[in-house]
Amino acid sequence: MTISEEDKRSVEEEKKKSFGTKRATVEDLENSLYTVFPVLDHGLVRVIDYMGDDDAIVQAARVSYGAGTKKAQDDNSLIRYLMRHWHSTPFEMCEIKIHVKLPVFVARQWIRHRTANVNEYSARYSILDKEFYIPDPSNLAAQSQINNQGRGTVLEADEAQRVLDILKNDSDRSYTNYENLLSSEGKPGLARELARMNLPTNIYTQWYWKTDLHNLFNFLRLRADKHAQYEIRVYAEIISEIVRKWVPKAFQAFLDYQLNSIHLSRQAVDCLKKKLKGEEINIKNSGMSKREWNEFREHFPEVE
Repeated sequence: MTISEEDKRSVEEEKKKSFGTKRATVEDLENSLYTVFPVLDHGLVRVIDYMGDDDAIVQAARVSYGAGTKKAQDDNSLIRYLMRHWHSTPFEMCEIKIHVKLPVFVARQWIRHRTANVNEYSARYSILDKEFYIPDPSNLAAQSQINNQGRGTVLEADEAQRVLDILKNDSDRSYTNYENLLSSEGKPGLARELARMNLPTNIYTQWYWKTDLHNLFNFLRLRADKHAQYEIRVYAEIISEIVRKWVPKAFQAFLDYQLNSIHLSRQAVDCLKKKLKGEEINIKNSGMSKREWNEFREHFPEVE
């Protein structure tokens, strides 16, 4: 990952700042403020600011003053209860703002999580850097034959190299044309807001993304899942570690009841009840479609 000298200086200047505060702070996260976490080949994630902690969730749930008189174990149990029953409002009392540098096609997936505040680097006013996402060969895979929006087997070495050559050549050519559009032998070039339209979606953009913990958990539930696209999942995995430092009790509850749990349909529950009673179950008497049955079997291979 490459970081411009200007970005490095900016981060170092921010690190030198110190503020006295009476608000809740989290030491583990404080130590990560302005730390640059590299992602992919040119991407990054860094925490800019945050508000709240595990205690803020509990305080909001009880609408209490201060830390209250409950024991820590009671607080943990309450957080787990809130997560288990998806009482989301107390989690909205915590917010975080992060700086993200990411390929445009990843940003277009990310922005689907609309309950957030976003301010993106503007190519109308500034010239984009010549930084394009070029995958590692191990992440170049053919189209899946069973999943229309997923990957199949990894490409063989020769085919992977052919694909990489195309990606690199197209990226270089498009950026050269971008520069040519911006300047025209001393005359005013094409407007930046128009010149950018010729760039591919593997070019990098940057934004500040601020969201509350409830909506952040929604993001992580989808994007940190093993089935998520690799290029956005690696961002989600880094953010997961940041959240673990920030709100460890809430994050553990999220792992237990959301990310690492499964949701069962009425038909699936009925099948499990029959199995526990010693009754035979199969796709014919399950009440499920073939796809639902196969997904059920992935979690409970011993049902037949």
